Amino acid sequence: MYITNFMMVALRYYSSYGYRSSSRYSGGIELLLLFGMLIIPIIAQINVKSTFSKYSKVANSRGLTADQVARKILDANGLYYVNIEHIPGKLSDHFDPKANVVRLSDSVYGKTSVAAIGVAAHECGHACQHAEEYRPIVLRSAVVPAVSFCSKLWYFLFLIGIFISSLSIGTTLIYVSIAMFAAVVLFQLITLPVEFDASGRALKTLEQDSILESAEIPMAGKVLKAAALTYVASLVASLMQLIRLVLIARKR
Repeated sequence: MYITNFMMVALRYYSSYGYRSSSRYSGGIELLLLFGMLIIPIIAQINVKSTFSKYSKVANSRGLTADQVARKILDANGLYYVNIEHIPGKLSDHFDPKANVVRLSDSVYGKTSVAAIGVAAHECGHACQHAEEYRPIVLRSAVVPAVSFCSKLWYFLFLIGIFISSLSIGTTLIYVSIAMFAAVVLFQLITLPVEFDASGRALKTLEQDSILESAEIPMAGKVLKAAALTYVASLVASLMQLIRLVLIARKR
């Protein structure tokens, strides 16, 4: 938070005085943006891992495993056709809408911790979103192919544009690549309500269906909040990258 606030102050200063004063301000702002892009996601990842590790040591009082809870939530919502699979890895959990499968990682599947149950409930939240055709997730799914294309190509177009920036087509390629990256940022923005809603559904279900005790709900909530903040951090880092690209383009 402190880094982000500092970056915003720096950007306001730069927008008022940057190009009018000296090119050294441009280089300084780009360096700050680069630092923010690198450090903010790292902090978010450290936070989610430490939070998950902390509450992985707290077993739920009912002795339920995360996969059992997932099955319970899916069945309660009429999603009998959605399967649950065990996959390798740590916190690689996800819902696959094409296969209708909730995949739980080694750190979640079969575990009784409040952290594992929170994560499993979150993924079931995504399954419910798809079943209900929750508008943000429908929109996100619709733009996935285009965003995937942009995410793979924008960097190469940007480099080519920089390399031939003395030509008019080079400038065009630079701005096309920036527009493609902006589409990726927009996708990340659309993702935020999807993730927050899935977490909200998870906590509400865990409480209303008495899956976790009242004292355990806040613990699961902290895990899900930490996980959600990784998406926020990713968006902030991408916005910094977008600003940085625009600053580089303006120099050409």
